[in-house]
Amino acid sequence: MTENPAPTTGGGYTAPDLALFGAEHVRRYVETGGAAGHSWNGVTCLVLWTTGRRTGQRRATPLIYTQDGDRFVVIASQGGAPAHPGWYHNLLAQPKVEVQVLADRFTATARTAEGAEHERLWSLMAQRWPNYNEYTKRTTRRIPVVVLERG
Repeated sequence: MTENPAPTTGGGYTAPDLALFGAEHVRRYVETGGAAGHSWNGVTCLVLWTTGRRTGQRRATPLIYTQDGDRFVVIASQGGAPAHPGWYHNLLAQPKVEVQVLADRFTATARTAEGAEHERLWSLMAQRWPNYNEYTKRTTRRIPVVVLERG
């Protein structure tokens, strides 16, 4: 599946094509080994499984990522919403997660980047998806940068 670049709506925000989104994005990604859904709106996505902190149920979320060496980096932006996304709260409670990148599915340990590491990784991610910088204008919270390390 070829995704088209997202249209610009003015300012610095670019509206993404949401034809593949949420649960449907996860379903297609998993069943095709990432052939559908790894490339999305000109960026790459992975699927992150967390364990619900209240329910104990596994939850899957497609997220834009970049690599930093052998680590994977994602952003808990929720589009600049005032609260962190549920998946982020879940991994704070249980940092052992499962990740799928293309057909490679593995366990990982998640942690929040801090200080200079946060700034460096934020910059890498914002180069890939400039909307992240726009999301900071929509919220007063510091948007977390999450590092996923195999194992």
